[in-house]
Amino acid sequence: MNSCPCGSGNGYASCCEPIITEKKTAETAEELMRARYTAHVKVDVDFIYNTTHPDFRKDYDHKGTKTWAENSEWHGLEIVGTTAGGLDDDEGEVEFIARYRDKDGLRNYHECGQFKRKRKKWLFTDGNMVKSQPISVTKVGRNDPCPCGSGKKYKKCCG
Repeated sequence: MNSCPCGSGNGYASCCEPIITEKKTAETAEELMRARYTAHVKVDVDFIYNTTHPDFRKDYDHKGTKTWAENSEWHGLEIVGTTAGGLDDDEGEVEFIARYRDKDGLRNYHECGQFKRKRKKWLFTDGNMVKSQPISVTKVGRNDPCPCGSGKKYKKCCG
């Protein structure tokens, strides 16, 4: 089974792929958030654009999004929490942390994404960055699990 990049634990073919290929629509805001993260991993920026609400596309940078997706090594998605965004809702919020590595090192992209349903389809509207918490230093041993969340040992991952 090819595990889905969104971290759901399901296979890609039964998780985000049907949403990205438009064989299925996301039933919840969180499902759409997971598919949008996976689209970054798969560098499917057309899906990212198409799932951005038309009223919020003015500042969308298609080329910049593609460059970011192509030049990043994606390390996982953590859904911190959701507010509304369910089957019977028309609006929702998904707080998430997307972990990735770029030329400058390991990064955490922490955002509260806003979603609205338009014609029974969930769309991303806007996101607000979550301010980082004070840094606490924890010593990581070479054989400890990597703090990036990859599941690998630190020495085989970010170490």
